[in-house]
Amino acid sequence: MLRNEKMFAALKKEGNGLEIGPSYDPIAPKREGFNVKVMDHASQQELQEKYKSEGVDVNNIEFVDYVWRGESYKELVGNERFDWIIASHVIEHVPDLVQFINSCSEVLKDDGVLSLAVPDARYCFDQFRPPSGLSNVIDTHLSGATRHSAGTILEAELNASTRDGRVAWGSGHKGENKFLCSPEVAVDKFKRAQSSEDYVDAHKWCFTPSSFRLILSDLKMLGLTEMREVSFFGTEGCEFILALSRQSLPGHVVPDRLQLSEAAQKEMAEPFIISKPKARMKSRFEKWKRSIRKRLHA
Repeated sequence: MLRNEKMFAALKKEGNGLEIGPSYDPIAPKREGFNVKVMDHASQQELQEKYKSEGVDVNNIEFVDYVWRGESYKELVGNERFDWIIASHVIEHVPDLVQFINSCSEVLKDDGVLSLAVPDARYCFDQFRPPSGLSNVIDTHLSGATRHSAGTILEAELNASTRDGRVAWGSGHKGENKFLCSPEVAVDKFKRAQSSEDYVDAHKWCFTPSSFRLILSDLKMLGLTEMREVSFFGTEGCEFILALSRQSLPGHVVPDRLQLSEAAQKEMAEPFIISKPKARMKSRFEKWKRSIRKRLHA
């Protein structure tokens, strides 16, 4: 199944849609006939100006219906309600994960669905950062955070890295790891973040598929959101895809807490498990047996 098909797997594709933060790569372009509104942090003209020097096709940037300046999505869109919302590689940037999910929920119809594409931290520039924990998600929400802390900026800058010159890759991709900036540059950004009230963008949250699913399940259990998982596709390339709704979908079963916890643990270990050729393993086993025999007959 193609990426875009997965994004629409639980959605009423013909319904009234909203795409958040599509920038220059929309999943549901208006030019392809989608009945969709666009929400972004800047206008079409501002986005084109921002990206024109980065070698991307700025003609793909569509008219922005809602320019978000920090208000709730409900305030921004008024009385309009959507059958579906798409947000690709957005949720890892938001200062308050719970508020983002709930803001989306507020502008969805009763059976509306939020579809998310989320980077897998194991296979992108976040590879050296640990998965985000429930306590950080909750504490950040309760504090009412609207921008990233200086500590978040420092962690993101210190650990951002490439593999084989890439900022994103897939499972099994080999290559040399390199940090993107020096400690001195990271510390300078950290100091500036402490003394500034300006919003500085960063990946606030890092997830593996199961660590993210576990957090979402716990947030629903705690009553911090009404949204629940209704569709899931595991990591392909550098991302996984998951959909949420206030109403459950028949046939979709979410693993329990223990299963998700065990899966998350295995996922974090996976990039460090190096498989050895069977012949080599057999050779080492034979050496071990000979060593034991010698000791027994010594």
